[in-house]
Amino acid sequence: MSDDGHTGSPSASRSALEPWPDTVNWQPISRDLIWVELIRLGIGLAVALVVLGVAWALSGHWLLGAAVGVALLIGVWRAITIVRAVRAWGYAERDDDLLVRHGLLVRRLSIVPYSRMQFVDVSAGPLERAFDLATVQLHTAAAASDARVPGLRPAEASRLRDRLTALGEDRAEGL
Repeated sequence: MSDDGHTGSPSASRSALEPWPDTVNWQPISRDLIWVELIRLGIGLAVALVVLGVAWALSGHWLLGAAVGVALLIGVWRAITIVRAVRAWGYAERDDDLLVRHGLLVRRLSIVPYSRMQFVDVSAGPLERAFDLATVQLHTAAAASDARVPGLRPAEASRLRDRLTALGEDRAEGL
């Protein structure tokens, strides 16, 4: 067994297709984000169902009735995936970078070096504030590498923002 805890056999070694290393101490986000996302889904679904329902009532066309059924099925499927997707979010602070993971079907691991951070935002919309949540958004020079960590308590979001900002400044000074 090597010093990283993996055996030398190819089947036991880490693969690029396994983007969430077990050797990292992942911090979960708040499960209250599930409620925020379900409420957003409910609002969007309600609007779509009202529009489709009124159109169906006025026209009586069977396709609009089928669209109501499809919208309900998609809403149920999305509610199930929201629960699983929120549980997939996590972040880890390492010595030189921040790791952010998320995704179900397509797993995504973002690694943001502290030295590449330009600024860090903390935001909270009305629903997030109602559930005492905030989102930390990291901005880098490359827009594609920006990462966000939703579902944090405001105190943790502020702590993470301050720590990332301080680490980013320290690393940038060394360049």
